[in-house]
Amino acid sequence: MGDLINFIQDPGNAFAAHTIAYLQICAVSILFAIIIGVVLGVAVSRSAILSFIAVNLSGLMRAIPVIAFLIAALPYLGVGFKPTVIALIVLGIPPILLNTYTGIRGIDPSIIDAARGMGMTQWQIISRIQTPLVLPIIAAGVRTASVQIVATATLAAIIGAGGYGEYIIDGLNRLNNVAILAGAIPVAILAIAVELFMSWLQRALTPQGLRAHAQINS
Repeated sequence: MGDLINFIQDPGNAFAAHTIAYLQICAVSILFAIIIGVVLGVAVSRSAILSFIAVNLSGLMRAIPVIAFLIAALPYLGVGFKPTVIALIVLGIPPILLNTYTGIRGIDPSIIDAARGMGMTQWQIISRIQTPLVLPIIAAGVRTASVQIVATATLAAIIGAGGYGEYIIDGLNRLNNVAILAGAIPVAILAIAVELFMSWLQRALTPQGLRAHAQINS
């Protein structure tokens, strides 16, 4: 443990700079994955053909390793921050898109009909009924995508984007366990922190009535 602390405190290892780089990569990737995934999920939910294409394409995207995408993108996007973020966004979109689509399509049409019968406007239906029902499901997709992005962002070091991955790669090349731990431990801690926060957020966004219903069924 002492060696690890000394490694982190050594200015030559630039731990703070790599930490900032890693957090930036993850934050930007998660943010854009949420925006794109939700927008696409809402769009395809209105068309059976588009939803079929999106669901199957999302499955295909999840099957392609991120490292393969990075290598394929190098001739066009170069190295560094940009190709890394694009690759991680591609990784994060499928679970968010699928959960958004599933959440919207899973709303019972009779609930919407009942709301219209009560005289609610379209905006009231969206804000008071559809959004509260869909948000917890979207949050579950964001939770999955965020943890995947945080855990995979170490690959950024392969194309010179910095972050904790540089310690891991350098440690493997030099058989330096301290360097490997200096990269792996912060990634693990960050992934756990994101998982815990997103679990709390998902629960916070779940309407009280749905929580009570889930507790009764369990």
